[in-house]
Amino acid sequence: MNIQSNPLFRVAGGLLLSVLGLQQVQAAVALDRTRAVFNGGEKSISLSISNENKTLPYLAQGWVEDEQGNKITSPLTVLPPLQRLEPGTKSQIKVQALPAANLLVQDRETLFYFNLREIPPKSEKPNSLQLALQTRIKLFYRPKALGATMGMVPWEEQLTLSKQGNKYQVNNPTPYYVTIVDAGNKPGSAGAEGFEPIMVAPRSKEMLNLGVSVLGPTPVLTYVNDYGGRPQLQFTCSGNDCKAKPVKPN
Repeated sequence: MNIQSNPLFRVAGGLLLSVLGLQQVQAAVALDRTRAVFNGGEKSISLSISNENKTLPYLAQGWVEDEQGNKITSPLTVLPPLQRLEPGTKSQIKVQALPAANLLVQDRETLFYFNLREIPPKSEKPNSLQLALQTRIKLFYRPKALGATMGMVPWEEQLTLSKQGNKYQVNNPTPYYVTIVDAGNKPGSAGAEGFEPIMVAPRSKEMLNLGVSVLGPTPVLTYVNDYGGRPQLQFTCSGNDCKAKPVKPN
């Protein structure tokens, strides 16, 4: 279907507002999650989408991007790439693995991005401007071999911190991506002002932007798990090295 040639779904001016991660404005087409994990032992995963508008139909367009933000159709592809959602209805969109997925690295996760764009119907009002809102979430391809190594203890608890001058370095020895969304100096409290979230790739290191003087000798980091939850880790330092332990929810 050619969106631009369809008068019902023409987007005035081609204006696109990109909404990264959590939606910052009210979108008509909603996605049921803020991140997705594609396990290598599966042929596909299904994501639920819904048209929250009770009076107007919308088109939903989905695609996958690689880590650099390039649109791709292999080794993962989206089916259907375009579908119509009637007012107030729900549907599913599938991310499917192609044979080329077997060529991805098998000893650590690979990062992709899943994109969902809503296309509104053409407005009956003259000279009106319509927005095609877009949601973009992280999509992690997790090789089948990694599933066998996943135990009851979250791998995020293997993170360590190292003091590098007046700042902390996050060390990720695991084969999984870890996203740190908040940092502070005590469990359960509001995070430190000015903290910039980071994503630490498998077996790599990243610096926190806040100093040791702000986070203190027992820093607390908040990460995002597979289900969108936000557990905390509190670190205890001995010299320049800091080990993590989970913070028990109240």
